[in-house]
Amino acid sequence: MSIKTWVVIFGGLILLGCNSNERRIFSPTWETLNSGTTVSLRGLSAVSDEVAWASGQFGTILRTVDGGQTWEKKQIPGTDSVDFRDIEAFSDQLAYVLSAGSPAYIFKTENGGSNWVKQLEDTLPNIFLDGMAFWNEQRGMVIGDPINEKFTLLSTTSGGQNWSPIVPTERSMRPSTGEAGFAASGTNITVQGSGCVWFGTGGTNARIFRSLDGGETWEVNRSPLAQGTSSKGIFSLAFVDTLRGVAVGGDYRNPNVNTENSAYTANGGRTWYSAITPPQGYRSGVAYLPNAGTYVTVGTTGSDYSTDFGATWTFMDTVGYHSVQTASSSSVAWACGADGKIARLTW
Repeated sequence: MSIKTWVVIFGGLILLGCNSNERRIFSPTWETLNSGTTVSLRGLSAVSDEVAWASGQFGTILRTVDGGQTWEKKQIPGTDSVDFRDIEAFSDQLAYVLSAGSPAYIFKTENGGSNWVKQLEDTLPNIFLDGMAFWNEQRGMVIGDPINEKFTLLSTTSGGQNWSPIVPTERSMRPSTGEAGFAASGTNITVQGSGCVWFGTGGTNARIFRSLDGGETWEVNRSPLAQGTSSKGIFSLAFVDTLRGVAVGGDYRNPNVNTENSAYTANGGRTWYSAITPPQGYRSGVAYLPNAGTYVTVGTTGSDYSTDFGATWTFMDTVGYHSVQTASSSSVAWACGADGKIARLTW
């Protein structure tokens, strides 16, 4: 047995050994819901068992306050051609929404979507925002594709009243030619604790960038996920805490390939191990379900779950989704995808 194989197994045993009391019997069931739309949905934010928001093509924004039985459309005037790839909500009233492509927008509502305030408009022809993540209602960060050999990084500490550019000084932060992010689910960026933030890339390189101080300083770590062409890389990240996390992705042009599509870390992202048993294909979204002690990942070919912090994955279902999310104290997860698909996962 090779040294590399022993390293992978040892990394998995570390995860299995620590916090073993968090593992529970997981019996998941997807329930398909009627979203009232047929557009592709990629943005998703779970607030509670009853409240969730989704977003997507043609300026589509949806909200449910009754556990998904009904979905209300929340249109922003003048955004019929906008693709809202990410949405982050904190209640049934407060939400941020972000668009991909040019012009790039960030809007915020504080009254359940009845009115929206435009916080950002960037008309650069090559602007492309991939996703956003928030530590709390006031403090958040946005990642976008490189412009002039620098990743687009924005932060706010004022609830979006001001979005300020972050310009890292580390040479390692310079993207390689052909390296960029993916706006497949708005989750190629994630945060934890008081200042930890990670974002993943793809294309020529599949790397994971980490800051422990809210974006002031950075370090870069390689991942074992697929890379080398524009369709390969890291599509989604999720962390249990500041140490244990998972990255998923693969090759969206070859979605049935089940190698180089998942990795896990137990040291905050400094070291990443390939999954011993990977998900069954390309995956674009991953979320940690704290009430179940389980990760769930989704992609166009189906969904999988892991009860050992990403070391091994069990196939769940063949229905494809783009994104999956859950609230911190919830026993429900939500997924959305192509053709207006929305579903609830209970266990």
